Order: sequence, then C-alpha cells, then structure tokens
Amino acid sequence: MAYKNDTIRKSKQSGMANKKVIVIGGGAAGLMAAGTAAESGADVILLEKMATPARKIKITGKGRCNLSNSADLEDFIAHFGPSGRFLRQAFNNFFSGELIDFFASQGLKLTIERGGRIFPETADAPAVARLLINWVKKNGVDMQTGAMVTRLLRKNDRLTGVVCNGSKIHGERVILATGGKSYPRTGSTGDGYLLAQSIGHTLVPVRPALVPLKTNKDAVYGLTGLNLKNIKARLYVDNSRKQQMFGELSFTNYGLDGPIILTLSSIAVDALREDKHVVVSLDLKPALDDERLEARLLRDLAKRAREPMASLLRGLLPKQLIPVCLFHAGINHDQLASQLPAIARKKLRQWLKDFRFEIIGYGSYDQAIITAGGIKTTEINPQTMESRIAAGLYVVGELLDIHADTGGYNLQAAFSTGRVAGRAAAVS
Repeated sequence: MAYKNDTIRKSKQSGMANKKVIVIGGGAAGLMAAGTAAESGADVILLEKMATPARKIKITGKGRCNLSNSADLEDFIAHFGPSGRFLRQAFNNFFSGELIDFFASQGLKLTIERGGRIFPETADAPAVARLLINWVKKNGVDMQTGAMVTRLLRKNDRLTGVVCNGSKIHGERVILATGGKSYPRTGSTGDGYLLAQSIGHTLVPVRPALVPLKTNKDAVYGLTGLNLKNIKARLYVDNSRKQQMFGELSFTNYGLDGPIILTLSSIAVDALREDKHVVVSLDLKPALDDERLEARLLRDLAKRAREPMASLLRGLLPKQLIPVCLFHAGINHDQLASQLPAIARKKLRQWLKDFRFEIIGYGSYDQAIITAGGIKTTEINPQTMESRIAAGLYVVGELLDIHADTGGYNLQAAFSTGRVAGRAAAVS
C-alpha cells in the first residue's frame, strides 16, 4: 500500500487549528516526528544542538543504513526482549511495510538482504539522512541547528515550552528525541535523560549496548584482525550458560567484536556491572558433534601421518589460530601427526569445541551502537508516546528503555515511535 498523507488532508478539511509542536533532536526519531507532525497540520519547530542533523544516521549500518528488518511482528518484538511489549502498538501503526512505502514515496527504494535486514538499494546512509532532512523541510518544519535546549517549561503539570540557547520558546507540545549516549560525537550525550528527569521521569540506569567485549590482551595476542564465520559463541555468567549465538566474530587488539558478540554483549554488560564472572566460549566446529569431530581428526591424522601438526591443522583452522591451538592443546609445533598421543588429541578436540575467553570489560559509548536503559516505559502512553507525568511531553526513540539486538530493529523503533508521537502531538 502506497504511503499516503491522509492525516493532513483530514485535518485541513475539518478546519483544525495548527498546534505549535517543538521537537528536540534531529535524529531518526526526531526527524520522523517533526515531518509527521507538520504533515498532520501542526506548526513545527525542530531544535538540533549540532551544526547539522541526522549525524548518527549517516554512520549507521557501517555507512549502509540498516533501516529495518523483514521479520514478522511477533519475531520483531521478540528481539527487544521484555521491552518489546511496549512497542506493539507503535508497530501496529507504523511498521516495516509502512517504512518501505514511506521511503519509496520519497524516491528511495529499499532491498532485503541476508537475515531480513532492510537497506537502501544504494547502500548509502548519508543519502537517507539527506532525504529525511529534505522531507522535513519540504513539509514546512522550521529547523534550527546549534540550538541547545537546557530546560523544559511546565505549568500545572503541562508542558508550555522550552528554554533554548537562553531564550524561551513556547509551544503546546514538546517531543523529546535527543537519543541516548552512544556515539557521543554525533550529539548523543544524554541530554534528554536529564530533561525528562527534571520533570519527574524515572531513569532506568543507562549503559552501552551492542558493544565489543574486552579480554586480557594475552588471550587475543596475534589474533587481531582475524574474522571467523559460521561459529557458535556461548555466554556463561557465573558458570551458568545464558545465551548462545551462531554467526560471525572478529578479534580486536583488546578482545572480541562482530555480530554475535554484539548480541551477547547485552547480558555480558549487565553481568559485569554486577561483578559477576563472564566467559565467552567459542565452538569453532559447530557443524560437527564430538563423535564426528573425533572421526574427522582420526581420518586426518591417518591420512597425513608424516606431517607435523602445525601443517595438518591448516585444514582445520585459519593460520592465525594454529599457534594458539597448539599452545592450548599442549602440542609441539613439529609434533608428527602419527605420534600424537590420544590425550593430546582429546585436548585438541575439546579446544576446538570450547575455546574460552574471560570477559573483563566492555567498550565505551564511543563504540556502542545503542544505549540500554532510559526513560521508564510504564511512564509513557504506548499509543501516543505521551508522558503520563507531564501532559504535552512525548518521549521517543533511544531515550526510552527499549533496545534490541542488531538487524535493523532499533532504527525501526525510532521511526515508529517518532511517527506515532508526531501524529499524536499534532492532532491531540
């Protein structure tokens, strides 16, 4: 179904008076909220503290912009864990299909890639940012940059405006869309949390999410830059397995990164903050159970009996992993395959299925894709995103205590909550 501007048409036909809507923040949620409110008949001003809006959009998805995911609603919500229930009504109003139609109406075609990830056909994140900015301007939004909001104005439990750059701006509705604390160089420095708290909202402790994990440097010595595909990673907290993921992983000079590590990081970060013991175990041969892996090893050892183990292992592992494997299995570099003791073969098999790393920390907000924690969702009306504490205030996007794993889910939540808030602020 093509994207249509039904709301603004209905509001104009009914003679609805314009509302002054103030949007704070020019990211994905803020731009969607501002453009939607303007289309819905409101007089809108968008206040962005940076010199240009949409800075985080320009770098999302490694510059390719993973906008959403093709997963069905129930699967999509499940990626947010317990917080997903809050988003059901927003997704019912504006979901991945509507997002695809919206961008198509603006001349940008999207494509679905592996894992259901939805990208622009051009794989150009800056083009997405330009499109949203142009759409907002075309709709008549007064976009102000270098505009730092330091205070929300309230009278009798209702928002009446903001203080921006030392001056008061009065408005009937305020949409708070300043983002979390990830990638602070883009302007996400947590300002919105303080603004919401200043009028009584509760802040669930914020922390980096979708973030690399740190190990002792000795544990990853010589592995920097190595990428592994089709492996299984298991996360243990205090010796109890909490989660496992299958996919891609990469080694850094300080630890572990890559899609499956980013997904596991949510539980790992929370556990580390509680001083719990965290371990990541890698199964380098997940397609082979112990019995079949043993058979594979025996076959290779017999076939290449006269080769040293360092040579034989090239058929099993990337070159960078071979010295690490030999060390952990207690095998000499020049040990002949025909002379490998059974106990050494057992250690080798166990290591291939259980290569362990103690996790001692996690990356900073500079490395985190998103922020976990935020404004408590029980204080927000999920149908409109309006505050239950202060009438006329709407909270959207990453400011809310919602977060999912990688795959386009978080950006869709920003667009959906911004869309719902923009409509509600304009017509309520």
